[in-house]
Amino acid sequence: MATFEELGVNKPLLRAIEELGYLAPMPIQEMVIPHLLHADSDVVGLAQTGTGKTAAFGLPTLQRVQPEVKTVQALILDPTRELCLQTCADLNDYARYLGGVDIVAVYGGASIMSQICEIKGGPQIVVATPGRLIDLLDRGALTLSDVRTVILDEADEMLNMGFVDDINNILEHVPATRKMLMFSATMPREIAEIASKYMHNPQEFVVGTRNEGSANVKHVYYMVNARDKYLALKRIVDYLPRVYGIIFCRTRATCQEIASQLIQDGYDADALHGDLSQAQRDAVMKKFRERNLQLLVATDVAARGLDVDDLTHIISYSLPDDNDVYTHRSGRTGRAGKTGVSIAIIHSRERRKLHSIEKQIGKEFQRREVPKAREIIEKQLFNLADRLENVQVHEDDIAEYLPAVLKKLSWLSTAELLKRLLSVEFNRLIEYYNAAPVLDVVPEEKKRDRASRVKKRSGATSADRVGKNSIEAQPGYERVYVNAGKAQGLYAPDIISLINANTRGQRIELGRIDLLANYALFDVKSGEAHRVVSALRNQDFYGTRLYCEVAQPGKDYDALSQPTGKELTRIERRRKRNDVYNEKKRDKQRREQATGRRRRGKARREATMKHVLDEIEQFAGEQRAQSDSRRHRRNAKPRH
Repeated sequence: MATFEELGVNKPLLRAIEELGYLAPMPIQEMVIPHLLHADSDVVGLAQTGTGKTAAFGLPTLQRVQPEVKTVQALILDPTRELCLQTCADLNDYARYLGGVDIVAVYGGASIMSQICEIKGGPQIVVATPGRLIDLLDRGALTLSDVRTVILDEADEMLNMGFVDDINNILEHVPATRKMLMFSATMPREIAEIASKYMHNPQEFVVGTRNEGSANVKHVYYMVNARDKYLALKRIVDYLPRVYGIIFCRTRATCQEIASQLIQDGYDADALHGDLSQAQRDAVMKKFRERNLQLLVATDVAARGLDVDDLTHIISYSLPDDNDVYTHRSGRTGRAGKTGVSIAIIHSRERRKLHSIEKQIGKEFQRREVPKAREIIEKQLFNLADRLENVQVHEDDIAEYLPAVLKKLSWLSTAELLKRLLSVEFNRLIEYYNAAPVLDVVPEEKKRDRASRVKKRSGATSADRVGKNSIEAQPGYERVYVNAGKAQGLYAPDIISLINANTRGQRIELGRIDLLANYALFDVKSGEAHRVVSALRNQDFYGTRLYCEVAQPGKDYDALSQPTGKELTRIERRRKRNDVYNEKKRDKQRREQATGRRRRGKARREATMKHVLDEIEQFAGEQRAQSDSRRHRRNAKPRH
């Protein structure tokens, strides 16, 4: 393995990185540094977050800078404020023994005037977010005519955040002779297009395989019912008492809800999402970096650019829509040669999505069972034992209190004292997990055994078979039949909407929903089936009058639900489904328009009321002023 000196790094930079603890170059650094120092072609570097990319481009960029020239010679673009500040701090650490090199960070959420003042000082390197950089260019406060090096850091993140047009705009302002570097964890098509348009004969360096996951990360998943996800999350966290990680959610609402529940249940957690102000974001991240928080619940957008070391776990509470996003999530742990674990909590309908992610990252997810009560309590007991064993005892400070405490507890034996100490810590867990149910979902077998296949071919009815059309409900639920299915445009959200719209009182809990061609079967909580049947019977669903009943054992619903009259062709069925879909879309638009009209009407009424109140207040003020004036004149009138 080569050393940094052999790669061509000069002595001031070597001295700085040795003090920072850099012993040997990492693979991406070994590939990129000599090329940037000695070759003329541009560079595309593909490597996961945490593999040393900042040093890979930062060291040669600093070495190429001419300190005596007080113009911007290198431009580094980062997708977020946090990453921009982190990159600037790293470069300053590397440049501590390089005299005359100034590095400035410009980003949104801070005073643009103070940043303009810093730019007037003549920095050689500017680290910027695209939006703020364009503001400075539009104001004429920054020129890029002398830029010799342009670096796009986390290019795929900038693409995901919608900065493609901004990047194109910025690159139009830099000289065509500049050297360009692009670093990314994945290589989507749009990034490849930017490379082909603006880069000259780019040399590609790949650590591992394109778009693959980090080699130091183990990927595991837990399969539970959707309604049990939070319970599963709590068990996983309780089973990992020393966890230090990020929980990713798809939406802001879910993120805040999960964080609030965790805080309420006594966990050191907080939320990070787009509804927070910059000051709130900074406060949350400060607590998390200082490990005052164990868990950060975040959306993917809010967490972009976060640079936190030593994360032990990444937990995907919701799988992302884009597989590349999962690659970024999992890449936040297992960094700098350390190991990490990426956990996905999924329900049975997300297995196909999981397989798609497996293909992209080139790794297989290991299925784990949700920890059971005995396993959790045992893990927590041993964690407490470790803490007791390794706690630092301040002999001098505690000495004056020990005699009284020992006298108080002298009647307890060592075993009894230990038992009570453990009980103080774990009574909550023992009570909470007493008779806790098993949360794991056992997936249906992909293949039926030969006997069941023979029975199906011999003409067995739906009542005899186990599958989507089984009339057997889950434990604690009752099965309900409705005479509309996929052919009529009925899907799970429609069933939920119909029940919510036609029932009053307490919300009805639903279980498994199975959709077939011409009918559907779904589970409702025991005791609620007749209420649901009464609510849905004779309702009109886009031209289909609904018939609903509690599913009866032995009844052949396949035969009962066959369409009457002329059977529709495949094209006609598709056309009917499209008609239903379009009608749903129109209904949604009408509801949104009605909601908009109500909101505008409310806003007009509030504005009118405010105007009237302002007029009344103004009139009352004028009356008071006139009254005060008359009283003043009376008092000022001379007496005879």
